[in-house]
Amino acid sequence: MFEVVAFWLKTTSKSPAARALGLIVASLLLLGSQAANAAPNWTLDPTASVITYQSVKKNTIVETNKIRNISGTLSAAGDAKVTFDLNSVDTGVDLRNVRMRFLFFETFKYPTAELTAKVDSAAFADLATKRRVKATLPFRLNLHGVDKDLEASVVVTMISDNMVSVASEAPVAVHVEDFGLLPNIDKLQQAANVTNIVPTASVSFDFVFTADGSKPAATPAAAASSADVGPVATDAAKANFSDEECLNRFAVLSRTGAIYFRPASARLDAKSRPLLTEVEGVVGKCPSLKVEVSGYTDSDGSPEANKQLSERRAQAVADALIAAGIPRNQVSSAGYGEERPVAANDTPKNKALNRRIEFSATKL
Repeated sequence: MFEVVAFWLKTTSKSPAARALGLIVASLLLLGSQAANAAPNWTLDPTASVITYQSVKKNTIVETNKIRNISGTLSAAGDAKVTFDLNSVDTGVDLRNVRMRFLFFETFKYPTAELTAKVDSAAFADLATKRRVKATLPFRLNLHGVDKDLEASVVVTMISDNMVSVASEAPVAVHVEDFGLLPNIDKLQQAANVTNIVPTASVSFDFVFTADGSKPAATPAAAASSADVGPVATDAAKANFSDEECLNRFAVLSRTGAIYFRPASARLDAKSRPLLTEVEGVVGKCPSLKVEVSGYTDSDGSPEANKQLSERRAQAVADALIAAGIPRNQVSSAGYGEERPVAANDTPKNKALNRRIEFSATKL
């Protein structure tokens, strides 16, 4: 920009009036550049920000859950990004947390969700004087590996000169089928023994951003007074699990259906690696328990062949855990063939449910 002005000054008329005009233009451009550079970047304050989603089961029972670990930025140019750690889902009950993580969100494959938006600065030009502005904010949500364009009615509030809140004026409806999550509703219903989970969540949020380089401001009173706002320790931060936490995780991991084999083979498919990594992490944090890997098949074929196949598949999973560093004396395997079906062997879907790997634990 300044090179263009300098070139113009050199090539234009050398009259005093022209030179003065050139200096005025250069000064205005310089001031505009400084004003743009002075516009701050903003960083989300995770201790004061909150996102909740409500789900409905049995058609009438409403449950409110939170995602506790949030990070985000808002650039001076209006580029916004907020990332949600789905492993920090908080239902208030550990077993329900694990079900939401492993069965619904499938965090072993998709550990985060991300919101991105382009904020039009013109829509908030008078925010500094009004202190509170309402607007419609289009955004893109990446969840479960799928991108979807949505929009939210938001209220933007200047809490202080260096702190701004971006909050939903009304809940945002998120339809699970848009993100390929409808089959996971079935898994939740089976695991929790509930019916009629409505496949739409109502999402509300209040994101608090602070200007980069500003002095820390007092946390808003509403957020500060609530013990369940702000980051929490996830499984990754824990050295070991309690026995109850271990049993919760083994029970839920058994229901994921995310360990795959080649047809009529005990060779693990590469698609199994995300869940195996998760299982390895859980077993490693349950040192007082011995884990049995159990294999099952559908009823196609002879009972003898099915039992042998289930034994080989269970052993393949146990071998993968041992190869990852789990002590050999902490893992065993067993195959039960077509025994103990979880569904009738009458449809391809039910047969797929019966072809499974389960994990159970006992004291060493």
